[in-house]
Amino acid sequence: MQENYNRLLTYAYNITGSYEDSQDLVQDVIEKYISLDKSEIRNEANFLIKSTINHAINFKNRHSKKMVYGEWLPEPLSFENAENKLIKEQTARYTLLVLLEKLNPRERAVYILKEAFDYSHQEIAETLDISVENSRKLLSRAGKQLQDIKYKPDSFNSSVHTDILQQYQRALSEGDVPNIEKLLIDEIRLSADGGKRVRVIKAMEVGKSATAQLLAYVQQQFLGKKPHTFHIFNHQPAICFWQDGRIYNCHILDIDSEGMIREIYSIVDPEKLKRLQ
Repeated sequence: MQENYNRLLTYAYNITGSYEDSQDLVQDVIEKYISLDKSEIRNEANFLIKSTINHAINFKNRHSKKMVYGEWLPEPLSFENAENKLIKEQTARYTLLVLLEKLNPRERAVYILKEAFDYSHQEIAETLDISVENSRKLLSRAGKQLQDIKYKPDSFNSSVHTDILQQYQRALSEGDVPNIEKLLIDEIRLSADGGKRVRVIKAMEVGKSATAQLLAYVQQQFLGKKPHTFHIFNHQPAICFWQDGRIYNCHILDIDSEGMIREIYSIVDPEKLKRLQ
């Protein structure tokens, strides 16, 4: 059951982007399964998977509009945390989790089943109670919206990413806008999520100059001399700023093959940071 639980939790998290909600969803499915008459259930694992995915889709449909300060961003996770029960290789990297928000829940489920878990279209159709043709159409629509991004995490040189993180932090701490700009692609996007309690300066900023200036301002006004640590969250490099023994702000970076930062996700929501402590 533990192996099933980890797998079910991974399905749910990839669809919802929330670890806590995924735990609740999987617990609901298991509790209902325990009380069922199982005489008609031929395959326990498949039944639980189907129930979890459909439960997660229904949850996502009900909670599609989230009232938050800033942009809603998924909950980041560390695979070094022993409490994290997700299957590492089948958990989407952070940038993809953000992009998956463009899809409707059913498109998202089809994409995840195909790309993360190697389901055939026949298996997807049986799991979601749709036709094989519909499964193919949903995957095609998802691929176009995601610009055919690959699911599997990019391989990267950890020493290179650490060096970029160090350059990034050094430029931030010095408020050095020109050197911050040197690390960013021209179309850089900065997204910030304060959750339901923390107001952010700006939900999103686009462009090298504007983003660098905003980062320098936030550093000066809020991050100051707060201690920082470097991490890998959801297969991507991150820097955390600490206050009173807790993570105050986390920046997750999407770095391209040339070592340039193309996306910055700034999570300030304390509810999404608590599991990273």
